[in-house]
Amino acid sequence: MKTPVFDLAIIGGGINGCGIARDAAGRGLSVFLCEQNDLASGTSSASTKLIHGGLRYLEYYEFRLVRESLREREVLLNAAPHIIWPLRFILPHHKGLRPAWMIRLGLFLYDHIGGRKLLPGTSSVNLATDEAGKSLKGNYKKGFEYSDCWVMDSRLVILNAMDAAANGAEIRVRTPLISAERTKEIWTLKILDKNSGKESTVKARALVNASGPWLDTLLTHISHTKTAEHIRMVKGSHILVKKLFEHERAYIFQNDDDRIIFAIPFQNRFTLIGTTDVDFHGKPDEVKIDSGEISYLCEAANEYFTTQIGPENVVYSYSGIRPLFDDGKSDAKAATRDYVLKRDTGDGEPPLLSIYGGKITTYRKLAESVLDKLSNFLPEMKAPWTETANLPGGDFSPDGFQDEVTKLNTNCPAISKKHATRLIRTYGTCAHEMSRDIQTQEQLGTHFGHQLYGFEVDYLLAREWAQSAEDILWRRTRMGLFLNAEETGQLEDYLNKKFPELQTTNKEK
Repeated sequence: MKTPVFDLAIIGGGINGCGIARDAAGRGLSVFLCEQNDLASGTSSASTKLIHGGLRYLEYYEFRLVRESLREREVLLNAAPHIIWPLRFILPHHKGLRPAWMIRLGLFLYDHIGGRKLLPGTSSVNLATDEAGKSLKGNYKKGFEYSDCWVMDSRLVILNAMDAAANGAEIRVRTPLISAERTKEIWTLKILDKNSGKESTVKARALVNASGPWLDTLLTHISHTKTAEHIRMVKGSHILVKKLFEHERAYIFQNDDDRIIFAIPFQNRFTLIGTTDVDFHGKPDEVKIDSGEISYLCEAANEYFTTQIGPENVVYSYSGIRPLFDDGKSDAKAATRDYVLKRDTGDGEPPLLSIYGGKITTYRKLAESVLDKLSNFLPEMKAPWTETANLPGGDFSPDGFQDEVTKLNTNCPAISKKHATRLIRTYGTCAHEMSRDIQTQEQLGTHFGHQLYGFEVDYLLAREWAQSAEDILWRRTRMGLFLNAEETGQLEDYLNKKFPELQTTNKEK
């Protein structure tokens, strides 16, 4: 059998890899993407869940990055209003830290350098009378309120992969790269299918290393020119506690170490608190929060909230590695969050492009930049197109969310309004396709608990590359926060009986 030759091969199924695959496939290129684990199983599911400009980056004069991020905020809000929505942030003024005039100046720039159109601007807040002040200590009398956006980060990755596949890209999960060799004309990739244990070969005219924290390690398996560039692995950890306030706004708190943390409403029941900035030197797949980080986040929150928390109040935690470009900064908090693209063409050979850094907010612009750098090697590539295109399920206006909920509830009476709200929030208009044949309770299928039914699980297996309970509960739905061990076991049994060829994968999870 003849080995297929793709225009572009991408290593890494995080937000950058899937974003590039989507853009490239939509420009008419043949695209292959392989991911060693599940999509979004690394950095891209361990973020603070924000589409934001990065207010604190202004202090490090990262004006280009902030401007691009702020512009992308509204592009992405229009593209995926089901998984991205506006969020107002309360910034209490701490008298011992940044002066009020500096905060006002920063927020003025934040409002104006990115061409804001959809989101409301900054305002002052009297915390003595505003509801947002009720959960804060009494010494915080005034503050500021500004806009950014919330995102279901891992679903953003999945949607980009779905759009890439709809445009012809081949997406392979649980398929690590073994080696990549290049000749004068072509890349030859050897890959392993973890499920079958079989090795195979793929050829491509250009190769992108979008492996994030694994970038430096992966380069040892790829033929390339020696480079002085490296990633700096910075660990960011988050904790969840039972919700500390009743309203739907978030907080941004200043710390006396010049860092900031967020406290964000999460899944109606929790408050998400993060993040840390700690240099990391281990294996990326072994990253986890440590006791020092938990204490740091609790103490930072306790500086502001009347309800005090400790490690015993943490109901869930997660950590991820930011694969930042190593720019030589001594402090992790000061290392640039901007992306750097390194193209290696050897001695006139097919290109290798490696991605250092980046943030979830700017993934779409990063993808355009990657393809621009490869354009001379891919002359048949069409023009950029993603700026005005919806992601799957996002073909409704940001103001039309409730209309979609009502439509789903009306067309499928077995799905309650509360259930419909979660489905539209997770899948957008794709929820209508998912549930189009459902009229009765029985047609929902097996009930695993907390609104998770067999029809949804079947959709995820068929359309979103899910293979294990972890894929479904943590990267597709976030229902892992609500299902207990018995319910999770029931889901695992369902997967093993329905798809016995994936039984090994499910047991590993």
